[in-house]
Amino acid sequence: MTAEAIRPAARHQPWYKVLYIQVLIAIALGILLGHFYPDLGKEMKPLGDGFIALIKMMIAPVIFCTVVHGISSMGDLKRVGRVGLKALIYFETVSTVALAVGLIVGRTLQPGSGFNIDPSTIDAKSVATYVTKAKEEGIVAHLMAIIPDSFFGALSRGDLLQVLLISILSGFAIAFMGKAGEPIAHAIDQAAKVFFGVIRIIVRVAPIGAFGAMAFTVGAYGLGSLRNLVALIGTFYLTSALFVLIVLGSIARLSGFSIIRFIGYIKDELLIVLGTSSSETVLPQMMQKMEHLGASRPVVGLVIPTGYSFNLDGTNIYMTLATLFLAQATNTPLTIWQELGILGIAMITSKGASGVTGAGFITLAATLSIVPDIPIQSLAILVGIDKFMSECRALTNLIGNGVACVVISLSEGELDKQKLHETMAHPLELGEALEPGGGGS
Repeated sequence: MTAEAIRPAARHQPWYKVLYIQVLIAIALGILLGHFYPDLGKEMKPLGDGFIALIKMMIAPVIFCTVVHGISSMGDLKRVGRVGLKALIYFETVSTVALAVGLIVGRTLQPGSGFNIDPSTIDAKSVATYVTKAKEEGIVAHLMAIIPDSFFGALSRGDLLQVLLISILSGFAIAFMGKAGEPIAHAIDQAAKVFFGVIRIIVRVAPIGAFGAMAFTVGAYGLGSLRNLVALIGTFYLTSALFVLIVLGSIARLSGFSIIRFIGYIKDELLIVLGTSSSETVLPQMMQKMEHLGASRPVVGLVIPTGYSFNLDGTNIYMTLATLFLAQATNTPLTIWQELGILGIAMITSKGASGVTGAGFITLAATLSIVPDIPIQSLAILVGIDKFMSECRALTNLIGNGVACVVISLSEGELDKQKLHETMAHPLELGEALEPGGGGS
């Protein structure tokens, strides 16, 4: 089914059947239920967890099939290396800018100033799990964890970096087989269509998942938990919005497209991320939408999954901003050199934090475990509001990865800018049939 055949049907369906409107209504109902009936809201947690689990079970096979077929079907394997190098350079540059933005805003606005919290009075039990996990995951252990214990072990656990590693190796292996590898590549491509078909079915229950996740969040933590730390929350949301509009907006403008138009193009995915607080819930759909823009499958398959571990703009802003907030709240003085040291440490600890809810909090704990000046038990201050912060982290991460994919695809000469603008102006509704690879070369 072609995009042209799908689009008119999507335009003329009743408003209540449009998926992103259903998600919006579900989010609003979840907030109301969690606020007025908090105990019942907490009971809705399995709905959100179930939807995330359904999507996560499909991520590993989708990435594997997409990357393997993309690499094995690409004539010039040098291009794969070139795209990978471009992606890593881009990720490191923009991620460093995000870390610096969080640091600058934290120093300028000082959202933690005036809290005067005595670390000895903080109950550290609420963060004990995060602290233990952070201390266990050293830099060497983190790098070694990229290698799975077995080929199928990576697929069963769904670790993004491990899946990406075996996918790249498998893609090159099939490519080196020449003609003999073509039937294998074709079979993998057909398998990808099956997996995307399953995702199209699952995504129809996104409103239920968003409702459950939002009802639990508001019911468990309450809107009242926002009041005491509203300065940090407001600062983080404002900083992330300015980063998207100014930094990513400038990158988009230099590349020849509008960041506002791009945000409109992925609005369906953004709403699901808002409801579930996890950018992983829309990873397969983002890959399809990037291909629909005209990006080739090898570029999409390398940039989007890799970006979920190496290009976490929202998480990076949060890490440096939250670190300075905790230092200010506990009256811990930091020199400019200590702050720059935090930035350098965060550049390492932020890598590998996937889009799962709470991953940003774990990486923050990992950063503080290396920075002895700031009491690590002060993390307990943020436990109550981290769920609300994770939504903004996930939204910013998703937009950043989408922009990265478009920019790198443009640098490869894949996208026609006029067609790009037209496609962004008329996006397909989330859940409509998009054939894998149908949008790219």
